Amino acid sequence: MFKKILIANRGEIACRVIKTARKMGIATVAIYSDADRNALHVQMADEAVHIGPPPANESYIVIDKVMEAIRQTGAEAVHPGYGFLSENPKFAKALEAEGVAFVGPPVKAIEAMGDKITSKKIAQEADVSTVPGYMGLIEDADEAVKISNEIGYPVMIKASAGGGGKGMRIAWSDEEAREGFQSSKNEAASSFGDDRIFIEKFVTQPRHIEIQVLCDNHGNGVYLNERECSIQRRNQKVVEEAPSPFLDEETRRAMGEQSLALAHAVGYASAGTVEFIVDGDRNFYFLEMNTRLQVEHPVTELITGVDLVEHMIRVAYGEKLALSQDDVTINGWAIENRLYAEDPYRGFLPSIGRLTRYRPPEELDIEGAVVRNDTGVYEGGEISMYYDPMIAKLCTWGPTRAAAIEGMRNALDAFEVEGIGHNLPFLSAVMDHPKFVSGDMTTAFIAEEYPEGFSGVELPEDVLRRIAASTAAMHRVAEIRRTRVSGRMDNHERHVGEDWVVSLQGQDYPVTVAADRAGASVRFQDGSTLRVSSDWTPGDTLARLDVDGDALVLKVGKITQGFRIRSRGADLKVHVRTPRQAELAALMPEKLAADTSKMLLCPMPGLIVKVNVAEGDEVQEGQALCTVEAMKMENILRAERRGVVSKVNAGPGDSLAVDDVIMEFE
Repeated sequence: MFKKILIANRGEIACRVIKTARKMGIATVAIYSDADRNALHVQMADEAVHIGPPPANESYIVIDKVMEAIRQTGAEAVHPGYGFLSENPKFAKALEAEGVAFVGPPVKAIEAMGDKITSKKIAQEADVSTVPGYMGLIEDADEAVKISNEIGYPVMIKASAGGGGKGMRIAWSDEEAREGFQSSKNEAASSFGDDRIFIEKFVTQPRHIEIQVLCDNHGNGVYLNERECSIQRRNQKVVEEAPSPFLDEETRRAMGEQSLALAHAVGYASAGTVEFIVDGDRNFYFLEMNTRLQVEHPVTELITGVDLVEHMIRVAYGEKLALSQDDVTINGWAIENRLYAEDPYRGFLPSIGRLTRYRPPEELDIEGAVVRNDTGVYEGGEISMYYDPMIAKLCTWGPTRAAAIEGMRNALDAFEVEGIGHNLPFLSAVMDHPKFVSGDMTTAFIAEEYPEGFSGVELPEDVLRRIAASTAAMHRVAEIRRTRVSGRMDNHERHVGEDWVVSLQGQDYPVTVAADRAGASVRFQDGSTLRVSSDWTPGDTLARLDVDGDALVLKVGKITQGFRIRSRGADLKVHVRTPRQAELAALMPEKLAADTSKMLLCPMPGLIVKVNVAEGDEVQEGQALCTVEAMKMENILRAERRGVVSKVNAGPGDSLAVDDVIMEFE
């Protein structure tokens, strides 16, 4: 077996590979840019080599720099992770010339399947059904518009060398096709060093289901069932699960056999993924093959018990697969939620900064439940603008889909992240959404269910009452602590009343708290009572409570006369006041928000790439005003209404913070 492997990647996937290599007794080498000098993957590896400035095209995807790190450390093999150089045939050839093993497929398979245009042609020749589209090279935006009209809108504009949602746009009109072509081309060039674009029909109401394959160099191969990846935004997966709640055994087998046939046709060896669009009648259409490890591979590992990274390493070493198709089963259900440094309240725009608090739920593997968190960050670490915004992959497993979802709900509630915008509230909302719970979702889920964006969750009455009872009991504990700290020790109960008014989500709940050593009984005005017990103490940022025999986990922050509570996707200001304080608070006027309607504010930290208008220009609703680049994605900012530009405060090349004023209107 290899003695030393270099991981040509960063973040959580580098940490993931290091864990398996360590288990196999293989030494590891990390590479890092200036921005990643103190990164977790650098700390975990046995050795680490600096390879350049923060931008990936000056460090992680510069083949010569990676090759020099290999020579410097004497690594015998390279695992590329996903993204960066993982599907770059030039890199695989460079390793081959150096006599270093590539923990991935042969060069010819990368060239054939890694290129989306070529892979579609091969799939057609292998009688795999494919989505209608134009697979030739497209020279300019005019040709893109012409082809789009021939195919028929809507169309998907995609980078040939793309992946992870980069270089991908949906166009519903000539104008969107023109804009989408240029943005996709720019993103493809900056992310993959390859700006080739192709166009295909966008299938409406689709489900995104993919098959995991694993092959060796001796002609053996298996498919490890499917993953459902339909919860997406900006064509990037957010929630994945295995198996799919939609497939039947017959469709699963047909998709698996076609995927293996395609893999064998190109001499594939290593782990790979064949992606399909599946319609409501379970007809499936080949999209592409990813010749690498997928982000969502943990859910496959959880239902099959197969360590994909270990098998990739063993195949690269020349070993035969140690399992046959009969060995592959489906055990239980697994869910993966991707934690992104993106603010769901601001249209999922990227967020950067320091993680002032990062406390994932405790990982566990017991009978009936698994919690797994693949991450590449730590408390106090920095989230950079230079790389993908994903910072962790939270996975849960249960014997049933319902159990896996419930495990995920509890794990999300216990996940503490502070210092940056993040999508934990949105993930919690998805886990409770009726469409997701029923398994009835498509790739349009987010667009259909949150057309105006995500603005938080309105909790149902029964949950509000549970939170009201809990915070009333917690407030009483805090008040007792306060009286003790102030020195009023004697008869301190006398200073803490039993009657309170809990205000949250626009509702008031007058309650009476009767406490004893085991907890508190909280009585509402209608006479109903909830029994609350917990070991929470003031200052704890996480409260684990038992409310009438059911578990409740709350993230807790202190505010005047109450708490900031986050639970199940809701972010609540909960005020706990005496009846007299509540009476006076009701008379206080609300503070109005500042009027920014005549300004274009930068919605994320980023770089101005292009400004489309000048002072004095009249703009129409929906017109492109400027383009901001952040975390490898271009974001076009548009006019919300008709107006005249009175002032432009920023230009191409300017680096802006959140809410910086880009331009003003009359």
